[in-house]
Amino acid sequence: MQYGICNLSIVPLRVEPSDACELISQVLYGEIFKVLEQRKSWSKIRLAYDKYEGWIDNKQYLEITEDEYKSIKIENHMLSNDLVEYIEDENQQLSTIPLGASLNGLSLLKHTFDGRTTSTKHPKENLIKTAFMYLNAPYLWGGKTPFGIDCSGFTQMVYKLNGYNLLRDASQQATQGLALSFIEESEPGDLAFFDNNEGLITHVGIIMEDNYIIHAHGKVRIDRLDHSGIYNIDKNIHTHKLRVIKKII
Repeated sequence: MQYGICNLSIVPLRVEPSDACELISQVLYGEIFKVLEQRKSWSKIRLAYDKYEGWIDNKQYLEITEDEYKSIKIENHMLSNDLVEYIEDENQQLSTIPLGASLNGLSLLKHTFDGRTTSTKHPKENLIKTAFMYLNAPYLWGGKTPFGIDCSGFTQMVYKLNGYNLLRDASQQATQGLALSFIEESEPGDLAFFDNNEGLITHVGIIMEDNYIIHAHGKVRIDRLDHSGIYNIDKNIHTHKLRVIKKII
């Protein structure tokens, strides 16, 4: 088994080994993974954090040893905690890293960082504060950063920055936590899930106070939430059908 670490700001994770194939997620700076299959130009990987699998370009990561992988994995996640930060290499060259980049591998990569970090569990009420850091971020299928993010990437990163683990996709996240019977039972920070006409869960957002929800739809935005689903306050229509509310924390 081979192992790797992302040494670049944001690396695309694709469904197949081709630049033309669908972006299914992103690998952020410092994230570690197992290499499941290696070809001439591409590697199929499994991320350590959420076990998500996909293909990345061999030019966009560094191989590490199993011992290095294990030593980083057991540490508490230390994450960058500002929209954009910088790391500095041995030659004093700067590279940008996004909100939520992992800093556990700094010494391994021989990089330095002196920006804001977070590495502990925060109270549930801090989730909404973190969510606002992504407000107006454009929607990007497979995205995980303030420069492009999808609905489940948004919820996963907000929870991750507060010390809580969520799986990657909305349908996966819907398997976590405790189901609530009514919106009135929910608290700010709980997750609301929405399904399509086939009954498949395809969307997720974070519940706020007073029947509002923050979610990624076109951009990270705030809309009304009622028993039917999400009511778009700009278009005056329901855009998503409510399926279930989950309390994760």
